[in-house]
Amino acid sequence: MTHHALIMLAAGIGIPVLAALNARLGANVGGPAAAALVLFAVAFAVAGVATIVTGPGALARMAGQPPHLFLAGGLVAFYVLSVTWIAPVFGVGNAVFFVLLGQLISAAAIDQFGLFGAKIVPLSPLRVLGLVAMAGGLAMTQLAGRG
Repeated sequence: MTHHALIMLAAGIGIPVLAALNARLGANVGGPAAAALVLFAVAFAVAGVATIVTGPGALARMAGQPPHLFLAGGLVAFYVLSVTWIAPVFGVGNAVFFVLLGQLISAAAIDQFGLFGAKIVPLSPLRVLGLVAMAGGLAMTQLAGRG
């Protein structure tokens, strides 16, 4: 496994942990939006330090970027707010299941069409079979949890 794969594996491990922690914080304080705001404040501080350490000059080039690229911030806010509200009542596993299913669908579409400047990775029959197997595996984990 390459270091890129290990980093992304760690990020993937972090998503359900983030969901559980922020859902609990939102429930504890009685305000999922407030919990999300604190999460973003901490994330802002961490990203600020990382920017200072790795290349503060990149900030100067932000003004010239296409506006649609900033939609990512809205998408991450939507994810954090939705999982913070939904996970306490729907369950972290259920919430993350549907997040993962959505990720499989959108990742396949982005790769197939090279959306947003991504490298084109066509959907071959084997890749489609793999995606179906992954979705089936996700479904089995949810069904097994109900038994």
